[in-house]
Amino acid sequence: MHDTIFALMLFAPPTGGQTPNPFIQLVPLVLIFVVFYFFMIRPQQKKQKDRDALLENIKRGDRVVTIGGMHGTVAGIETEKKTVLVQVAENVKIKFERSAIANIEKQETGDKLATKE
Repeated sequence: MHDTIFALMLFAPPTGGQTPNPFIQLVPLVLIFVVFYFFMIRPQQKKQKDRDALLENIKRGDRVVTIGGMHGTVAGIETEKKTVLVQVAENVKIKFERSAIANIEKQETGDKLATKE
């Protein structure tokens, strides 16, 4: 009994010339995979799902930052929903892919997008 507990704790074959149980040899690999999944894969999937939701909910008037660091306001969204038109200065609009939007700083109403007079 003592040899079995010792073998489980250290994942070493039991003494006495017995062949180790194949299940005991797989336990460390399974534990590594479980830890890897819960600490790396699952959080990354959640982060990707949140980013997809953020990009899907972009609307006119949102203040955005691109992955290149460009700050601007969404002036329009193309009909195919793959590109957005970002106003970076007065009378200056640049077209970006949706995937180039890093985050939304704050959301404003579309009425505030009118040019200053």
